[in-house]
Formats: sequence, C-alpha cells, structure tokens
Amino acid sequence: MNLLLKFNVILLSVFGLALIPVGLRSHSLLQKNARAQVIENARLMMDASLAMRGYTVRQVKPLIASQLAEKFLPQSVPAYSATEIFNDLKKKNPQYNYKEATLNPTNPRDRTVDWEADVVNAFRSDTKKTELIGERQTPEGRSLYLAQPIRITDPACLVCHSTPDKAPPSMIHAYGSNNGFGWQLNEAVGAQIVSVPMAVPIGLADTAFWTLIQSLVGVFAVTMVILNIMLNLIVIRPLRKLSDLANRVSTGEMDVPDMEVKGRDEVATLAGSFNRMRISLVKALKMLEEG
Repeated sequence: MNLLLKFNVILLSVFGLALIPVGLRSHSLLQKNARAQVIENARLMMDASLAMRGYTVRQVKPLIASQLAEKFLPQSVPAYSATEIFNDLKKKNPQYNYKEATLNPTNPRDRTVDWEADVVNAFRSDTKKTELIGERQTPEGRSLYLAQPIRITDPACLVCHSTPDKAPPSMIHAYGSNNGFGWQLNEAVGAQIVSVPMAVPIGLADTAFWTLIQSLVGVFAVTMVILNIMLNLIVIRPLRKLSDLANRVSTGEMDVPDMEVKGRDEVATLAGSFNRMRISLVKALKMLEEG
C-alpha cells in the first residue's frame, strides 16, 4: 500500500467516524426542532379555541339570552362555537382536529373515543396536571396532540349539568335527559384536544438532515481532491524522485544529478541530506581508488 493510499484510507476513516456522531446529533436536533414547531402550532390552535370560547361568552351569549328561555341555541355554548370554527378549518385541512372530548357530554358528538378517554382520565387522576402532550399514529401518519383539562370551576355551569330537573327545558328538549348530567364542581369532565399532523415538519427536518449530510460529504470530497493534489505535488512526487535517485546510487551509478532542494520543509531537508550523502560517498570511493 503506497503512502497516498494510506493517507486516503486514514482520512476516510476519520471522516466516517466523525460523521456518525455529527449525523446522529444533527438528526436529533432537527427532529426536536420539528416537534417544537408542531407543539407551537398546537398551542396556537388551543389559544384560538380559548379566544373563541371567550368571545361566545362575552359577546354572543348576552345577545341571545332572551331567546334561550324558549329555545335552546347551541351557538350560546362556548364549546359548540369553538368546535364549529375548527370544523370549518378541517374542511381544507383534514389532518388538523379540535375536539372538546367529554366522558358524559350533552352533545353526543363530543363523546370521547378510547384514546381521548385515556387523556381525560389522566387529568382526573392528577388534579395538578394542566397540559398533556403526546403522539399517536393515524391513517394519515404521525399526529401530535395537545390537551388541556375541562374542569367545572364555575357553579353556574352546574345549572345545566347537575340534574335534569334543574336544566333549562329547552336544552332537555334538544338533547334529552340522559346525557351531560351528574357533573361535580372542580371535576375534570373532559379535555380540549387539538391534533396537529407531524408529516410536513418531520419531512422538512429529514430533508434538511440529508441536505446537511450531502453537503458535508461534498465538502469532504472536494477537500480530499485538493489534499491529494497538494500531497502529490509537495510530498509524493519529490519522495518518488528521491527514491529513484537513491536506488540508482545503490546500484553504483554515482553520476546522478543532485536532488533539487526548494523550501525548508522536511522533504527539502531530506533531499539536502541525500545530496550531501551522495557527495560524501563519491569522495569516499575516490579515496579508496587512489589508495
């Protein structure tokens, strides 16, 4: 194995060993940033739902309060308003979802499915928990969900959800007396859950990762070419010439030309030493012949 090949093997080995931790670290950071972006989108959706709820309570409900005695209007319910807004959003963005999942809802569409019930029960078992973030696999791919508990902190809410006899007759007429009752003060009855797809940010993170790896490999390849050219000009070619001259001298050919010395590096020092050694050897042979 010649010197240039040894140099390339060592350089490739060092690059390969360095690329592994760099690649793993870069991939981890990019995936982490992608997940943080998804969480930020989920929090934005949650804030939007809370804003819609507040708008309904402050501005919509007072306007239709006089009609509620005769007819129940779901538009007066904050959860209904927030859900309707996101249902319109979902028409163009089907992978985004918002639900006020409830174990025992007044409106059947709000009833929890299996995984949503697990989220609600997590809030019920830990009264200090205010947020839950997780991932789940859907038919469309990985999805991140962010959930906040729905707790009954306002006694006024129990007018509609304690017992059927205390609820507005218009609500009983609309939804019946079997669902949405028996709620307790400070109880977590459900959870606001927003689901955001992870496919796009994760895909962008993967693209950025492979672009980074390809760039590193490209820079390394260019560096290797330049180093090989410089090594060949500065080291390999002079050493090859020096080796050829030394071989000729070893076979008795003493009239070889001096090795040209340029610079003050190790190769130049070696060439100078070779020239002096050849001259000394020639003088020694002449002295032996004369003797």
